[in-house]
Amino acid sequence: MKYTSYDLIVIGSGFASTFFLKKYLSKAPSTAKILVLERGHLYPHAERVKEKRGEATAFASLNPLAIDTFENTNDSKDWHFSIGFGGGSNCWFGCTPRFLPSDFKMKTLYGVGNDWPVSYDDLDPYYTEVEDLMSISGPADTPFRRTKPYPQPPHLFTAVDKKLKKEYGNKYISQPTARSRVAVNGRGVCCASTVCNVCPVNAKFTIENSNLNVYEDPRVEIEYGAAVYSLELVQNMARKVNFVKDNKELQIGGEVIALGTNPFFNANILLNSGDTNPHTGKGVGEQLGMQVHVYLDDMQSVGGSTWVNANGYMLYDGDHRKDYAACLMESSNEPFFRPESGKWRNMASFRMVFEDLPDPDNYISTTGDRLKPKVHFKGHSEYTLKGVEAMKKSLPKVLSCLPVEKIIYKDAYPSEAHILGATRMSNSAAGGVVDKLLIHHQYRNLFVLGSGSFTTFSPANPTLTLSALSMYSADHAF
Repeated sequence: MKYTSYDLIVIGSGFASTFFLKKYLSKAPSTAKILVLERGHLYPHAERVKEKRGEATAFASLNPLAIDTFENTNDSKDWHFSIGFGGGSNCWFGCTPRFLPSDFKMKTLYGVGNDWPVSYDDLDPYYTEVEDLMSISGPADTPFRRTKPYPQPPHLFTAVDKKLKKEYGNKYISQPTARSRVAVNGRGVCCASTVCNVCPVNAKFTIENSNLNVYEDPRVEIEYGAAVYSLELVQNMARKVNFVKDNKELQIGGEVIALGTNPFFNANILLNSGDTNPHTGKGVGEQLGMQVHVYLDDMQSVGGSTWVNANGYMLYDGDHRKDYAACLMESSNEPFFRPESGKWRNMASFRMVFEDLPDPDNYISTTGDRLKPKVHFKGHSEYTLKGVEAMKKSLPKVLSCLPVEKIIYKDAYPSEAHILGATRMSNSAAGGVVDKLLIHHQYRNLFVLGSGSFTTFSPANPTLTLSALSMYSADHAF
């Protein structure tokens, strides 16, 4: 490290950290000193592709497996994420719908959960900015308000998508996605091979291929292999960061500190630091997802240009959210075949994704290993499970415009790979950990970024929203 103290220290290099830095750098002076502490290492895309092909690469052993970095008390619940430079951008699938305006007002509109301290209108310009920076592909007509077209044209529909689009208009849309429809910034065109966690043609936006020039900025210094475990908190300020690198105990000071790891580790760092906010670590969770296969009579599901072709909002918003969870439909275009001769493609497949509400009985605690949090998850809420049952009753009518023979409901997935909650936003410390700018209610030079801040858990994919929140935070705080 070049200095003994920095103007800004950021922990992590995923979406939350990178978009926070992007906005911060646009406002910071040329003399600013910024340090990024990344637990993992750069694992270049070309080397990831080699590993997928079964070829040897020295990079494969640099970063720990996610499963080895935390303790899981629930064997039936999986949690998926990635350690290393770029964080979740290395393993995400590139789905980028916005939240609906109602998602931010669950208490006011439906009497459940709590309202977010920020509104859709607050985030709208930052949604647009992130969509531009990611070169998002998306449609002109959407169920959420937009003030500017998407940078890239929408992906193509399958035959089934076309029928549903005709029936439901802007409640059934080409999914907004960071999987390129046209080549851009060195990224290829989505090949629809559905191996998106390591895109074979580098079509998916990642921090590595982003061209954001954040980590190339001369004001930014990045330390790899720096495992942060706590902060030094003094007189309601975060003064220093404690971490391990090359088996050495190190400490570095900063005027402003931003935690940008995933919700498990942000909470673990705060708890190890002595944060006494009663909500720290509480309410961790994610959405619930399940697959539905639909057998069709004399209709083939063919066409499309990406993995998730479309989003259906027919079961998403409305007064039913007073009683049970919203459901977002994802039209899957993965390779699937109906196991009947002559009807191989006479089926459609949808992933049904349900919102959830934070539950204090789902929480993070510390362990004897200061780098390894323990995750306690008792299960999804009754609110969510009622949403699943309501979907099963409603889906036949929703799909009545198709020649449906049979609907097969699969078991819920053990993970949606969207870790949410544990440091939620609120108007005061009585209701959460951070304020609307993602600043800790007590430690006013400490930002806690990412999806841990979500007040409630919309069924929509979280990455676009957490990135927009980071830009909103940096824009208003500096």
